[in-house]
Amino acid sequence: MITPITVSALLLAYLLGSFPSAVWIGKMFYGVDVREFGSGNAGATNTFRVLGKKAGVPVLILDILKGWVAVNMTYYLLDDAPGTAPYVNMQIVLGLAALIGHIFPLFAGFRGGKGIATLLGIMLAIQPAASAVAILVFVAVFLASGYVSLGSMSAGFTFPFIIMVFFNTTVVPSLVVFSFLIAILILITHQKNIERLIKRQESKTQLLKKKQGVFLK
Repeated sequence: MITPITVSALLLAYLLGSFPSAVWIGKMFYGVDVREFGSGNAGATNTFRVLGKKAGVPVLILDILKGWVAVNMTYYLLDDAPGTAPYVNMQIVLGLAALIGHIFPLFAGFRGGKGIATLLGIMLAIQPAASAVAILVFVAVFLASGYVSLGSMSAGFTFPFIIMVFFNTTVVPSLVVFSFLIAILILITHQKNIERLIKRQESKTQLLKKKQGVFLK
């Protein structure tokens, strides 16, 4: 049931997602708008690429926290037990609000990132075990290829199957549907990356490498 409290929570989740950590950290500490360099995205990967790990690590943590905090507001909204269908459904709705905020941030001219780190925070809050397996998939693909985009897409595509195969007895149907929507969203937001991968023009990323400079358009 939609109540004023629920609407307020959704708005708060969106505003949390709208916190443009990459943009603000870049501008405040480096005088750089990361959206003007590298891949043009206001996300952790592009921050690593443009400004290095000292900026990238805080952005990554903050972007993950945005999704995690938004989802965990459910605890204060519902009396239902965690893991039940009403509880998970509310988690998903709040997570989506935060994700929309990250991709279309109110505080950064609606030009945000692709939402991978925020999605990770969302799924860690909803299904931490399955998320841990997806993280391992990301790490394995990234280390093997050097492409963050390929690692992100691989983790996103395998996540629904991880849930259905390993956690199907403890997951409500809406979460399975949501996990497939995640895979589709990742495909949509990574279209340019896919094109560059096919053309072998995608840039490899070394997340722990020192700052490479900002002139990487």
